[in-house]
Amino acid sequence: MVAGICAGAVAAAVLAAGTGGAQGYSVRAEAHFAAPGAAHANAFTYDRKLVPAGSWIEVRQHTADSGATSVRLRVTGLVPGHAYGVHVHQKPCAADPAAAGGHYQHEPSTDPAAANPDNEVWLDFTARRDGAGSAVARHSWDFRPGEASSVVIHDMPGTKGARVACLTVPFGPRDGRS
Repeated sequence: MVAGICAGAVAAAVLAAGTGGAQGYSVRAEAHFAAPGAAHANAFTYDRKLVPAGSWIEVRQHTADSGATSVRLRVTGLVPGHAYGVHVHQKPCAADPAAAGGHYQHEPSTDPAAANPDNEVWLDFTARRDGAGSAVARHSWDFRPGEASSVVIHDMPGTKGARVACLTVPFGPRDGRS
Protein backbone atom coordinates (compact mmCIF):
# COMPACT_ATOMS: atom_id res chain seq x y z
CA MET A 1 0.00 0.00 0.00
CA VAL A 2 2.82 2.42 0.89
CA ALA A 3 4.45 1.66 -2.47
CA GLY A 4 1.18 2.52 -4.20
CA ILE A 5 0.84 5.76 -2.26
CA CYS A 6 4.44 6.70 -3.07
CA ALA A 7 4.02 5.82 -6.74
CA GLY A 8 0.83 7.91 -6.92
CA ALA A 9 2.51 10.76 -5.08
CA VAL A 10 5.50 10.69 -7.37
CA ALA A 11 3.19 10.61 -10.40
CA ALA A 12 1.44 13.68 -8.99
CA ALA A 13 4.70 15.57 -8.42
CA VAL A 14 4.74 18.92 -10.14
CA LEU A 15 7.67 20.84 -11.53
CA ALA A 16 6.72 24.18 -12.99
CA ALA A 17 9.01 25.97 -15.39
CA GLY A 18 10.01 29.50 -14.56
CA THR A 19 8.14 32.48 -15.83
CA GLY A 20 9.64 35.79 -16.72
CA GLY A 21 8.20 39.18 -17.37
CA ALA A 22 7.81 42.53 -15.69
CA GLN A 23 7.37 40.94 -12.27
CA GLY A 24 10.64 38.99 -12.38
CA TYR A 25 11.22 35.25 -12.48
CA SER A 26 9.42 32.53 -10.49
CA VAL A 27 9.84 28.78 -10.09
CA ARG A 28 7.78 26.30 -8.08
CA ALA A 29 8.57 22.64 -7.42
CA GLU A 30 6.55 20.26 -5.26
CA ALA A 31 6.59 16.53 -4.67
CA HIS A 32 6.02 13.71 -2.23
CA PHE A 33 9.22 12.00 -1.10
CA ALA A 34 9.88 8.51 -2.48
CA ALA A 35 12.49 5.92 -1.61
CA PRO A 36 15.65 5.94 -3.77
CA GLY A 37 15.12 3.88 -6.90
CA ALA A 38 11.50 4.97 -7.38
CA ALA A 39 10.77 5.50 -11.06
CA HIS A 40 10.46 9.12 -12.22
CA ALA A 41 10.98 10.57 -8.72
CA ASN A 42 12.05 14.20 -8.27
CA ALA A 43 12.18 13.91 -4.47
CA PHE A 44 14.01 11.20 -2.55
CA THR A 45 14.10 10.30 1.13
CA TYR A 46 17.36 8.76 2.28
CA ASP A 47 16.29 8.44 5.95
CA ARG A 48 12.65 7.32 6.26
CA LYS A 49 12.64 7.88 10.01
CA LEU A 50 13.33 11.62 9.62
CA VAL A 51 11.62 12.11 6.23
CA PRO A 52 8.96 9.41 5.80
CA ALA A 53 8.07 8.26 2.28
CA GLY A 54 4.98 10.19 1.23
CA SER A 55 5.86 13.34 3.19
CA TRP A 56 5.57 16.49 1.10
CA ILE A 57 7.81 19.40 0.07
CA GLU A 58 7.29 22.60 -1.89
CA VAL A 59 10.01 25.08 -2.90
CA ARG A 60 9.38 28.42 -4.56
CA GLN A 61 11.96 30.80 -5.99
CA HIS A 62 11.14 34.37 -6.92
CA THR A 63 13.73 36.72 -8.39
CA ALA A 64 12.71 40.34 -8.82
CA ASP A 65 13.81 42.43 -11.76
CA SER A 66 16.39 43.98 -9.41
CA GLY A 67 18.02 40.54 -9.00
CA ALA A 68 16.92 40.10 -5.37
CA THR A 69 15.92 36.47 -4.81
CA SER A 70 13.73 34.76 -2.23
CA VAL A 71 13.46 31.00 -1.78
CA ARG A 72 10.54 29.61 0.24
CA LEU A 73 10.26 26.11 1.66
CA ARG A 74 7.19 24.28 3.00
CA VAL A 75 7.11 20.67 4.20
CA THR A 76 4.59 18.34 5.83
CA GLY A 77 4.81 14.88 7.35
CA LEU A 78 8.20 15.23 9.06
CA VAL A 79 9.20 14.39 12.65
CA PRO A 80 7.58 16.86 15.08
CA GLY A 81 10.11 18.90 17.05
CA HIS A 82 13.11 17.83 14.96
CA ALA A 83 15.46 20.59 13.74
CA TYR A 84 16.45 20.17 10.07
CA GLY A 85 19.10 21.91 7.99
CA VAL A 86 18.15 22.75 4.40
CA HIS A 87 20.35 24.20 1.64
CA VAL A 88 20.26 24.77 -2.10
CA HIS A 89 22.71 22.37 -3.79
CA GLN A 90 24.46 22.43 -7.15
CA LYS A 91 23.14 19.31 -8.91
CA PRO A 92 19.85 17.40 -9.26
CA CYS A 93 18.82 14.68 -6.82
CA ALA A 94 19.42 10.99 -7.46
CA ALA A 95 19.29 7.70 -5.57
CA ASP A 96 22.78 8.46 -4.19
CA PRO A 97 22.57 11.36 -1.68
CA ALA A 98 26.00 12.65 -2.81
CA ALA A 99 24.72 13.20 -6.38
CA ALA A 100 23.36 16.65 -5.45
CA GLY A 101 26.91 17.95 -5.10
CA GLY A 102 27.88 20.74 -2.75
CA HIS A 103 26.03 23.79 -1.54
CA TYR A 104 25.34 26.49 -4.11
CA GLN A 105 27.46 29.54 -3.22
CA HIS A 106 26.96 33.04 -4.56
CA GLU A 107 30.71 33.56 -4.36
CA PRO A 108 32.22 30.07 -4.82
CA SER A 109 35.00 29.29 -2.37
CA THR A 110 36.82 26.40 -0.75
CA ASP A 111 37.21 28.44 2.45
CA PRO A 112 34.95 26.88 5.14
CA ALA A 113 34.04 30.40 6.29
CA ALA A 114 32.22 30.91 2.95
CA ALA A 115 29.64 28.28 4.00
CA ASN A 116 27.26 30.74 5.64
CA PRO A 117 23.68 32.02 5.22
CA ASP A 118 24.83 35.20 3.42
CA ASN A 119 26.73 33.32 0.69
CA GLU A 120 24.39 30.30 0.47
CA VAL A 121 20.65 29.64 0.65
CA TRP A 122 19.89 28.23 4.11
CA LEU A 123 16.31 27.20 4.93
CA ASP A 124 16.79 25.56 8.35
CA PHE A 125 13.58 24.92 10.36
CA THR A 126 12.16 22.91 13.24
CA ALA A 127 9.08 20.82 12.41
CA ARG A 128 5.99 21.86 14.36
CA ARG A 129 3.78 19.47 16.37
CA ASP A 130 1.91 18.54 13.20
CA GLY A 131 5.15 17.68 11.34
CA ALA A 132 4.94 20.77 9.11
CA GLY A 133 7.65 23.36 8.69
CA SER A 134 8.59 26.36 6.61
CA ALA A 135 11.43 28.78 6.01
CA VAL A 136 12.34 31.71 3.76
CA ALA A 137 15.77 32.94 2.63
CA ARG A 138 16.21 36.31 0.95
CA HIS A 139 19.30 37.55 -0.87
CA SER A 140 20.23 40.55 -3.00
CA TRP A 141 21.74 38.19 -5.59
CA ASP A 142 20.40 35.78 -8.22
CA PHE A 143 21.45 32.23 -9.19
CA ARG A 144 23.97 31.60 -11.98
CA PRO A 145 22.57 29.58 -14.92
CA GLY A 146 22.70 25.82 -14.36
CA GLU A 147 24.53 26.00 -11.02
CA ALA A 148 21.63 25.50 -8.56
CA SER A 149 19.50 22.40 -9.09
CA SER A 150 18.16 20.98 -5.82
CA VAL A 151 17.23 21.47 -2.19
CA VAL A 152 18.76 19.00 0.27
CA ILE A 153 17.34 18.38 3.74
CA HIS A 154 19.98 17.52 6.35
CA ASP A 155 19.45 15.80 9.70
CA MET A 156 20.57 18.91 11.62
CA PRO A 157 20.88 22.66 11.04
CA GLY A 158 24.19 24.16 9.94
CA THR A 159 26.79 22.63 7.65
CA LYS A 160 27.63 19.23 9.19
CA GLY A 161 24.41 17.22 8.93
CA ALA A 162 23.85 14.04 6.92
CA ARG A 163 21.66 14.27 3.80
CA VAL A 164 18.24 12.81 4.62
CA ALA A 165 16.15 13.97 1.61
CA CYS A 166 16.41 15.85 -1.69
CA LEU A 167 14.09 17.66 -4.14
CA THR A 168 15.19 18.58 -7.66
CA VAL A 169 14.25 22.22 -8.36
CA PRO A 170 14.73 24.00 -11.70
CA PHE A 171 16.25 27.13 -10.13
CA GLY A 172 17.10 29.74 -12.66
CA PRO A 173 18.37 33.25 -13.03
CA ARG A 174 16.02 36.03 -14.09
CA ASP A 175 15.91 36.22 -17.90
CA GLY A 176 18.58 33.48 -18.17
CA ARG A 177 21.37 35.71 -16.86
CA SER A 178 23.00 36.09 -13.47
